[in-house]
Amino acid sequence: TEVIFILFTPPTVRIVHSGHACNVEEERYTERVYTIREGETLELTCLVTGHPRPHIRWTKTAGSVSDRFQDTSVFNETLHIAKILRHQGGRYYCKAENGLGSPAIKSIRVDVYYLDDPVVTVHQSIGEAKEQFYYERTVFLRCVANSNPPVRYSWHRGRDVLSQGSDKGVEIYEPFFTQGETKILKLKNLRPKDYANYSCIASVRNVCGIPDRRVIFRLTNKTASPSIKLLVEDPIVVNPGQTVSLVCIATGGEPPPTLTWSSTSEKLPEKSVVKDGTLTLPAITSEDAGVYSCIASNNVGNPAKKSTTIIVRALKKGRFWITPDPYHNDDNIQIGREVKISCQVEATPPEELMFSWLKNGRALRSSERMVITQTDPDISPGTTNLDIIDLKFTDFGTYTCVASLRGGGIPEISIDVNISSTTVPPSLTVPRGKSPLVVREGETVELECLVSGKPKPIILWSRADKEVLMPDGSMQMESYDGVLRIVNVSREMTGSYRCQTSQYNGFNVKPREAVVELIVQYPPAVEPAWSEVRQGLNRPVAMSCRVLRAHPSRVLRYEWRLGSRLLHAGHFDTRDETEYTVRTLTREGYGEYTCDIINEAGAGRCTFLVTGKAFAPEFYYDTYSPLWQNRPRVYGFKLQWTQMNPDAVDRIMAYRLGIRQTGQQRWWEQEIPVEGPIQKGELITYNLTELIRPEAYEVRLTPITRFGEGDFTIRMVTYSAPINPHLREFHCSFEEEPICMFTQDKNDNFDWTRQSAATRDTKYTPNTGPSGDHSGSKQGFYMYIETSRPRKEGEKARLLSPTFNVAPKNPYGITNPPAYCFGFYYHMYGKHIGTLNAFMKQKGQATSDASPVWSLTGNQGERWRQAKISIHPTSSFQVIFEGIRGPGIEGDIAIDDVTLEEGECPDPPSNRICVNSLVVLNSK
Repeated sequence: TEVIFILFTPPTVRIVHSGHACNVEEERYTERVYTIREGETLELTCLVTGHPRPHIRWTKTAGSVSDRFQDTSVFNETLHIAKILRHQGGRYYCKAENGLGSPAIKSIRVDVYYLDDPVVTVHQSIGEAKEQFYYERTVFLRCVANSNPPVRYSWHRGRDVLSQGSDKGVEIYEPFFTQGETKILKLKNLRPKDYANYSCIASVRNVCGIPDRRVIFRLTNKTASPSIKLLVEDPIVVNPGQTVSLVCIATGGEPPPTLTWSSTSEKLPEKSVVKDGTLTLPAITSEDAGVYSCIASNNVGNPAKKSTTIIVRALKKGRFWITPDPYHNDDNIQIGREVKISCQVEATPPEELMFSWLKNGRALRSSERMVITQTDPDISPGTTNLDIIDLKFTDFGTYTCVASLRGGGIPEISIDVNISSTTVPPSLTVPRGKSPLVVREGETVELECLVSGKPKPIILWSRADKEVLMPDGSMQMESYDGVLRIVNVSREMTGSYRCQTSQYNGFNVKPREAVVELIVQYPPAVEPAWSEVRQGLNRPVAMSCRVLRAHPSRVLRYEWRLGSRLLHAGHFDTRDETEYTVRTLTREGYGEYTCDIINEAGAGRCTFLVTGKAFAPEFYYDTYSPLWQNRPRVYGFKLQWTQMNPDAVDRIMAYRLGIRQTGQQRWWEQEIPVEGPIQKGELITYNLTELIRPEAYEVRLTPITRFGEGDFTIRMVTYSAPINPHLREFHCSFEEEPICMFTQDKNDNFDWTRQSAATRDTKYTPNTGPSGDHSGSKQGFYMYIETSRPRKEGEKARLLSPTFNVAPKNPYGITNPPAYCFGFYYHMYGKHIGTLNAFMKQKGQATSDASPVWSLTGNQGERWRQAKISIHPTSSFQVIFEGIRGPGIEGDIAIDDVTLEEGECPDPPSNRICVNSLVVLNSK
């Protein structure tokens, strides 16, 4: 037999569309535009060729910030977006690549059409607003609606259309700087007749079936912009846990304004409740503090806004520090000199903060020797000082500063400071043996600085060697005992760490410092971490493992193993890699080889899986006419593939072919023997027969060598009617998207739709249309006309077949025109069924001049019926199906299994009903 070789071919790509398009403009100069109504389903399919089968990826250029599509690329042929939103419009790209040549890219622009309800806002000419808002004033009514495409606006007064020039007191214009966004109605010097109902109608001219939208505004002599009053003081100071109610009332405005609340933190707290203009905040916390605004709007004039500030009382972060006599260059406290104790808290509101001082539990008042002062809040907010002038032995004791808020309801903060002969400034040292610290990556480490002195201050830890963050992400970390604990230490944490005293809870003197060195050891990082090596028996295999990084970098040794068996071990010299070679691979030589490279901190491991598994076959998807049909109920499929890297391992002796029907569990398996070696790019063909129409199948192909099974590949085989209009027999059951080269007429009112019961919209109209295709399959497809809104009675949808050539019987032209039997199944169920017509259009005829060959009107019951008509064309011809909508929505007409055979039709067929493969014959 002849061996066919297939060139590995770079990808090509084409985008086809289904879903609910209103309009698709094909290949204008540069782009295709797909128009869809918001809320409908977008479906785009990428048809690719190329071998090996290209990988497909859908992406999109950013339409807006809220559009996250780029993060979630779609990696299959069909891009499906149900209920599309306006921000999902934009340019969608289908990219196909298989590693050969450049990737193939095609794009389509998706334009989402929508129209929101229009909003009318009313303004008076500036500077004329007095007590009565609309008495002899000029008034502007502005209408705005969000839409795509741009809106056309029209104004009505009552039932009368207003247009420029129709009334001298009215001017209609579009402001120059907002071209097309709005239309303003200007009423010059209001007249009594101007007090009326005004309606603004926004229209996008019914594109995509989007109806016009209208809004009505009633202009009266009472129309006025809103005014409001807040029945609360400003600011409101409350304790945590209280319930706060902010009451806002409208004091004016016609129409009555709508009241809303907002806060400085963008959105209101989750627990807040808004009812009739009152905002209630239960169990308030410090996080709820801020400015709250009530806004009243009625689209007349500017909205009214009133605000109040909520302050939640709080006391936190109590700290102290001791300052020795500033006039002596000595950090110690001494009898006869001055000493100052400072105490600080964070208070809200700061003006309510009160301090009191105690000595050994008894109240202390300011005197000549014990001076109590408050620090200027700009320099150090929330700070009180106790200055002891000329320290005496009797002044030793415990001093307490107590912070509280004037409004009460908040627990006090007490801070004790001990002054005695043992009160000494701090010193810092690193314990012996604690620097440098050597640890292994992943361990927990404690860096330690011994702090002496009384009181013991807070210790601040930071990096001494570089400006980098500490392990918790901050620039410095606090420690009360001088220990910095790091859990799960990593190699980046190697370096110098500085500990230093802070002034808080200690002496306000020059900070004491010390440095701790940390060294983090980690095991070698190696490559490759994992690698698969495919090789046939009796051939050599070489493996190499390389060190990338390690600390200590003095790498000690390496060990090669197969499974748990040690093959080879040794020490590194100056090189940074080690190799192991199997000269002749035996069956026992297959398995997992490891190379461990070891230092003090642990081991890094390279793993090599040595296998004789064959690579996967690669299905060839671009077979010309792979499907054929000899008998009505079954079909055959030409399965073709090439073998990836056939010489990598031992010769492939056979393929195991598995096949199962979609939705079934069981695989049917058989072996396909292979004679002689397979060459790279060799195309292997195997015919699948006895496949049941119109079911789809999963096909699995596994190569077999003397090692055993290799990697398998799976593909789907789906039924589609064989396309060849020049055959003696044409058959189409609409199972595939190209619908056997049928096309939609461009000059009708709407289109036929391809559908199956499984893909049918859940919102379909009941009591009309089929519940499966003609064979009864839920998966099978058929064509139908959807008669729901916006379809109207009498509208037509036409479907044109491909053109069929008539072969002349003799060279002198056609004397007896040949006969063909044109057959199809139809389903006409529903109380509003219109008419189904069939025509024959011959070469040179206009569609409107086609000859009628069959027609039927009205409800024919919930069943598929067959029609067969003999036709006698004299030149190449097409058949046309025309569905005409009846008086209502229960009028869906469907067709399936269109056939064309040479010769006159046999006797009229009996009406056959299929019920779950039970065939019931009803004779006419």
